[in-house]
Amino acid sequence: MPTYGFHASHEQVSPGELLDAVAAAEEAGFGAAMSSDHFSPWSARQGESGFAWSWLGAAMERTALPFGIVNAPGQRYHPAIIAQAVATLGAMFPGRFWAALGSGEASNEHITGDPWPRKRVRNARLRECVEVIRALLAGEEVTHEGLVTVDRARLWTLPAEPPALVGAAVSEETARWCAEWADGLITVGGPQAAKVARAYREAGGRGPLRVQVHLSWAPTEEEALGLAHDQWRSNVFAPPVCWDLDSAEMFDIISEHVRPEKVAEVVHVSSDVGRHAEHLSWYGEHGFDEIYLHHVGREQRPFIEAFADILK
Repeated sequence: MPTYGFHASHEQVSPGELLDAVAAAEEAGFGAAMSSDHFSPWSARQGESGFAWSWLGAAMERTALPFGIVNAPGQRYHPAIIAQAVATLGAMFPGRFWAALGSGEASNEHITGDPWPRKRVRNARLRECVEVIRALLAGEEVTHEGLVTVDRARLWTLPAEPPALVGAAVSEETARWCAEWADGLITVGGPQAAKVARAYREAGGRGPLRVQVHLSWAPTEEEALGLAHDQWRSNVFAPPVCWDLDSAEMFDIISEHVRPEKVAEVVHVSSDVGRHAEHLSWYGEHGFDEIYLHHVGREQRPFIEAFADILK
């Protein structure tokens, strides 16, 4: 049976409230948690964007859950800094942390003022970052010159076992590429998720398969759909749009006329917890080991309480 995890959405919930939510999720029966890592939200309506790495230390101390994060090294974050962050959490909480590495989105990375590279260049930069991070986690001193530069970096605090470095992919092509280097895969929910997972496995990809599923629950269908439309209509755009827009304001402008029915194509909307359970079971049937539930509403406690029964 797959593990059901709680997705901590920093773009929508303040850090203190999110800490309470993840503790409540553990008490309700969620078996794992994962965190977003954004500098800005997808919409001004979401209204938050706390620093995920400091929050993770507090959340892992407060709970006994295993945690993961999806991170984009190479522009906003230097890979040596990410290696240090991964190593420190791994040393403090052995066996409880993994980091998924992706090529990022302009909405977070543009803040450095550096040009936003093409996808091919971002992938090449990410691959360099992966090699740098792995070498540092192995205790090596690293000097590297390429799309990223590292000068004689060494980690002095190391975990007994390096945390897993997971590939983040939303396409079959990227999943096959991740199979070359990743310790597992994470993708987003939807009909394409099974194809992405299969592409990863067929290319020789090892490690657990994880999926983040967006859903909206409320006591009535109307409320559930309205909530999804309010909070997630800026997230219906496929790549490269979602990669290349660089501000919450831009996302709000282009999503102004998105209808609720369109949002329901990317968010599973229902007031019936049983229907959600049936939908989630599909991912287990397609080989996913960990299924992370992202309730797209800003209020998390009612969702957690409503879903407690399906976690038993």
